[in-house]
Amino acid sequence: MNDGVRDGSGEMFDAIAGRYDAVNRIVSLGIDQSWRRATVAALELPEHGAVLDVATGTSDMAILIARRHPGATVVGIDPSKEMLRVGEEKIAKAGLEGRVALQVGTGEDLPFEDGRFDGVTIAFGIRNCVDRPRALREMARVTRPGGRIAVLELSEPRGFLGPLARFHIHTVVPALGAALSGKREYRYLERSIAAFPSPDEFAATIRASGLDVIAVRPLTFGVSCLFVATPTAPKAT
Repeated sequence: MNDGVRDGSGEMFDAIAGRYDAVNRIVSLGIDQSWRRATVAALELPEHGAVLDVATGTSDMAILIARRHPGATVVGIDPSKEMLRVGEEKIAKAGLEGRVALQVGTGEDLPFEDGRFDGVTIAFGIRNCVDRPRALREMARVTRPGGRIAVLELSEPRGFLGPLARFHIHTVVPALGAALSGKREYRYLERSIAAFPSPDEFAATIRASGLDVIAVRPLTFGVSCLFVATPTAPKAT
């Protein structure tokens, strides 16, 4: 199933990789970093955990996990070679080459054995997966029993400040992102957020993909939402 606004090839992100981090900090007013910290905390990792960061992009999440958990090892995977190139530079600058490794790949076809990781994250990437249920099943497959999967995604803001937040996402973010990056790809952001299912609908998709939902947490007036899940335990026979 394809809603017409998903891009799993990585080519679009190759075009904006060089300015991706700076633009994100500006258009989100820096709040995206606090969302990532909440995502890492939700994993509840063991001391020497192994973590997979799907759609790692320029490796912000992978680096944050490694810094927050000094005993952890992290693998980041993304279809965009240019985003990964920027990520490699950031990892080297942070002195984390021995603990964070990046490779090309997609969430729908993870090249890892079953139960390999203690935790899996995907930040602002499930929206771009062409086959979301398959990506969720793959994340469930590579997570050990009892491990956690944390999905952070932008959503349609609701509540008292919803109209103002929606104006920011649908008008300010695409225009400012395009102006700062020199690319029109930021219009894609507006369309893909509008097409993404509601938190309740996406939580149902997570459950149908072999995961038990632990928490659904709207963040910052619903501008983003954190979904925390764990692989469904096999039924006793």
